[in-house]
Amino acid sequence: MDIYTAIFFLAILAESVIRVPLNQKRKAEKKVVSQVTSREKSMLFLLWGGMFVLPVLYAATSWLDFANYTLPAWTGWLGVVLIGGSVFVFWRAHADLGLNWSPTLEIREKHTLITRGIYSVIRHPMYASQLLWSVAQILLLQNWIVGFSSLVVFFPFYFMRVPAEEQLMLEQFGDQYRSYMQKVGAVFPKL
Repeated sequence: MDIYTAIFFLAILAESVIRVPLNQKRKAEKKVVSQVTSREKSMLFLLWGGMFVLPVLYAATSWLDFANYTLPAWTGWLGVVLIGGSVFVFWRAHADLGLNWSPTLEIREKHTLITRGIYSVIRHPMYASQLLWSVAQILLLQNWIVGFSSLVVFFPFYFMRVPAEEQLMLEQFGDQYRSYMQKVGAVFPKL
């Protein structure tokens, strides 16, 4: 395992340390709205496969070595910076959201609209984190299949999920969310 692959797996560990305790607390909260579809579950499964399963297969076996490529060393270090940024944004989003976070489209009984912290800069930092991760994966896991697997699934997931999520937030928070949308960019800050 090279240094870039090791850093990639350290990032997976870091995200697990961030998410697992919050996920346990979240499960105890009562849901008032749940819009989980089989399509969404399928996309989440594919995303997990591209971010975790294929990288583990790549690191543990030589089965996918036929698709390896080599980039200059500086691109790997750029990948390290990007995955570090991804983990930071991921952590900040979870810290700011608290129990309002859910991996699926849900509203909790005590759900509030969070517009502070990283949410004062971008509305969807989890997706921004995923985008950074997907680009970093290309630079860190230099394999045509594994490197691009997260990015290939991310874009369809993003374009399927975000409109449904925004609609759910508009139904729950109305004009307050509409005003927030006008002021704050989706995954990039508004200039």
